[in-house]
Amino acid sequence: MKGAWVVFRKELLDALRDRRTLLVVLLSSVAMGPLVLVLLSGLVAGVERRADARVLLVQGIEHAPSLRNYLERQTYAVKPAPADFEHRLEASQLSDPVVVIGPDFETEIAAARAPLVEVLSSSANPAAQSGLGRVMSLLRGYNQEQAMLRLVVRGVSPALLEVVQLQERDLAEPAARGAQLTALVPFFVLMAVLYGALNAALDTTAGERERGSLEPLLMNPISRPALVLGKWAAVAAVGMLIAVLSCLSFLPGQWLLRSESLAAMFSFGPREAALFIALLLPLAGALSGLLMAVAIRCRSVKEAQANATVVVLAVSLLPLVTIFNQDGEAAWHLWVPALAQMTLMGRVLKGGALGALDLALPLLLCLLLAAASMAYVARTLRHRATQ
Repeated sequence: MKGAWVVFRKELLDALRDRRTLLVVLLSSVAMGPLVLVLLSGLVAGVERRADARVLLVQGIEHAPSLRNYLERQTYAVKPAPADFEHRLEASQLSDPVVVIGPDFETEIAAARAPLVEVLSSSANPAAQSGLGRVMSLLRGYNQEQAMLRLVVRGVSPALLEVVQLQERDLAEPAARGAQLTALVPFFVLMAVLYGALNAALDTTAGERERGSLEPLLMNPISRPALVLGKWAAVAAVGMLIAVLSCLSFLPGQWLLRSESLAAMFSFGPREAALFIALLLPLAGALSGLLMAVAIRCRSVKEAQANATVVVLAVSLLPLVTIFNQDGEAAWHLWVPALAQMTLMGRVLKGGALGALDLALPLLLCLLLAAASMAYVARTLRHRATQ
């Protein structure tokens, strides 16, 4: 352990002297929380701002005075659509859907026929698409009002159309509803840990070989397990440091939220930060060992970066299972490193409880992965020393 401690201090100081590593630590950890929350709150604030403006773009509103009356009673400001609204919608230059009304609107209404009203949007335009439901709901309200007036004129009670009373009730807790907007937060934290450990892992293995300093290091009177343990501890320390700073950065980062509704739903306090850190620390150690095992056989940092792409791609794609999965958590999710952490961090954001088994199983898997990776690195170094 004394030899491992000496190697650990040497490797950690070398890593912290590297400006590239320090830049990655600062950008991926300290700035991660505020940056993600600012971007997320900007997106939500933009949607809320357009909804609060209560503006409806209509082409041909002069043909529908009854519809204009209804919209104004709903406190909406009716504005004419620009002449080139179709092109601007397709080019994402217009952030609101456009209602198109034909010239025979009132004539067909008076004749008890259903005139065609088009609501134009573009699925490739997220801003306009977000307001589509609001516009459709508004027009359905006008539809329902006109239908009830026709029934009243004919002496028919509108209540006859209400066969059952429908009432929607949301069973999700406020934290679970907020987690739908913050589902990407665990992904960003996870990737920060991965890329933070990447540079240190490649530099302490393939970088040593490229600089020609690995062979003299192997000639020192220190056991291979102690050498590998010291190198791994230094790389893992960098990854763990980034994990801690990334999680803690979300605490003051909440001050930058510009959306009141998002600030009310986004619940990330000391408890959530502590659980995130407890889940990410073992993973940082496992990823550090795995990246070292991949890079130890490479002769240059460039070659190691190419080989490490497989690990980066796998870790990037696995958490997407929790984002795109519509069937909820599965038992096998906790048996896959990275995916287990994403699953449990998502549960934390939803306000769920974590049992001892939930924490112990990913911890055990990360320890096994780190031990296997270090054993492979020690075997490779022993083989090189005998050449």
